[in-house]
Amino acid sequence: MDFGNKRPTQEWKGKVSYQYHPDIGHYHYGEKHYMKPARVKMAHSLVTGYGLQKKMEISTPTPATFKEMAKFHSDDYLDFLRRVTPEDTEDIIKYQARFNVGEFCPDCPVFEGLYEFCSISAGGSIAGAKKLNTGQADIAINWGGGLHHAKRGEASGFCYVNDIVLSILELLKYHQRVLYIDTDVHHGDGVEEAFYTNDRVMAVSFHKFGEFFPGTGALNDIGIGKGKHYSINVPLNDGIDDQSYEKLFRSVISYVMEWYRPGAVVLQLGADSLVGDRLGAFNLSMKGHAQSVEYMKTFNVPLILLGGGGYTVRNVARAWCYETTLAVGVEVSEDLPYHEYYEYYTPEYRLDIPASNMENLNTRDYLEKIEIAVRENLRHVAHAPSVQMHNVPFDEWSSEDDEDNKDERITQIMSDKYRIPDNALSDSEDDGVGQRRDRQSFRNAKHKEQRERERLRAAANSNGQGSPAPRRRGEKPSAGTSQNGASSGNKNIGPKASLNGQSAAGGEPDLDADEGASSMQLDDDDLANMADAEPDGEEDEGVPLDAMDVDMDPAAAVRMPKRPSLSLGGYVGMTGGVLTQSVPPPQPTLSRASTTEFAEGRDNEDLSSAYSQDFLPGEDRDADVNGERDDSVAGPEDEDDEAPAGGVRPMSP
Repeated sequence: MDFGNKRPTQEWKGKVSYQYHPDIGHYHYGEKHYMKPARVKMAHSLVTGYGLQKKMEISTPTPATFKEMAKFHSDDYLDFLRRVTPEDTEDIIKYQARFNVGEFCPDCPVFEGLYEFCSISAGGSIAGAKKLNTGQADIAINWGGGLHHAKRGEASGFCYVNDIVLSILELLKYHQRVLYIDTDVHHGDGVEEAFYTNDRVMAVSFHKFGEFFPGTGALNDIGIGKGKHYSINVPLNDGIDDQSYEKLFRSVISYVMEWYRPGAVVLQLGADSLVGDRLGAFNLSMKGHAQSVEYMKTFNVPLILLGGGGYTVRNVARAWCYETTLAVGVEVSEDLPYHEYYEYYTPEYRLDIPASNMENLNTRDYLEKIEIAVRENLRHVAHAPSVQMHNVPFDEWSSEDDEDNKDERITQIMSDKYRIPDNALSDSEDDGVGQRRDRQSFRNAKHKEQRERERLRAAANSNGQGSPAPRRRGEKPSAGTSQNGASSGNKNIGPKASLNGQSAAGGEPDLDADEGASSMQLDDDDLANMADAEPDGEEDEGVPLDAMDVDMDPAAAVRMPKRPSLSLGGYVGMTGGVLTQSVPPPQPTLSRASTTEFAEGRDNEDLSSAYSQDFLPGEDRDADVNGERDDSVAGPEDEDDEAPAGGVRPMSP
């Protein structure tokens, strides 16, 4: 496969596999959250409205199993995601701090069906990789994937499970080298970190750099150890337009394809690089964003197209629909077909998303310097690095696929729990969260919720103190629990019961006590234990949360180090139990503490072998990596609540 300096042929004929799960759009991150999974359903509605399903195979992917996701993610992290619910978050506050989920991370809340959503997203990307491996498709599409910020043992930037890493690991079973390309406006830090010391995966990221989440992806971040020169970062400034982006993209990728010669390509198409995105900073039109799909098709290499960011939902749906038309090679009308979400595209009802007159801060000299640096980096990469021979593992996927019930859906009751409010897809600037809200109804709902909590507490207290509150199956009673169910020790994480507004320890009054509550109040822990949340069936309970190797008390939880926040901008941490926000320093360096210090004495160690020991031959399987997280990603220890002038804030169109 010799590309040289010639442009590959434009002719392409192949099979397209489109992965779509009908339940993906039912999940809801929350009322004030930027991420809206319903955008995938909107894109699918446009795809079927244009009749594109006739040009490709549409498959309902099987949700990824615990074992499949554990090929990259740690068992205790996945078990936490499987067990955590919005109702019991206060019971496991220390685990939220460890895994960067819940109230400690505004970007990654706990919502109904969190684990199921992650398994559906990951299942689509894994299924697409298997389609390529078995030759059933030349291009696989999963717009529900592309969640590139998730780390091995923690969530980040709206992402909980890194479906991209899982799909790449699947491709590595059959392909010696895999190329990952990220066009999201945010740096693909989770994928880069997973393969930062490995030469079988080359990661190329085009992203905005500077005072911008996640603060990584500098031009000189090129990998370490065996993976040195196999990470390529293209840091860009605000306002890059179609012409500049296309020229740079094709120049960089042509050199990468010539030198690296991958067996398969994974292309992440985050739509937040489109013009006018609520969290974006680029000036790409729909066609400028999609040119990467058109160009990558010309290489005739197995290709996976994944979603990613994108927070102006009607633009996201149109962009992904248009990129689907490029994948199947069909031209469609600019006039949108009538479909379920037709009214969301008022007033133009057109497919195209034109660029604006935003200033391009990327000068010609700046882009040329980036191109020269990338070429110089690739000079150190041996042409098509060899991989020793290894056996392709037996894959039972084909036989399992026939046995799965593709018509199985979630129940109507569960669907109603996940249902999204009718106005949740609005791109209005109200509240700065992309959703209009009836304020009076919102206040009434809050008051109703408070009255219901008071009623539950009063009812529980009126039942007497003779029997303990029920526990979920598998939950161990605390050592300090007496017969009446009240705790006699100090092991409770949640707030202690108060008497007439006084703290249990006899200190200052409890300022958070509800005015209308009974004088004897229950812990939030006790309220959570009253609900039997264990579903029917004999599913493996996994690792009990109490058995996790976590040494964290409440005091440690409120001293949580600051982490970058995608939705809030800057860094978010806890000080005295209160969320604080600060602004990152200009031109942040690599998230790893020091590339030089980190590499000393470890050049021959391959961290990713711990993630993929089953199918990365020739790696050091005894390397002790333990998936440790580098706290250097945290921001400056600045406790100021207000950001100074020029601080980071989410951009809106």
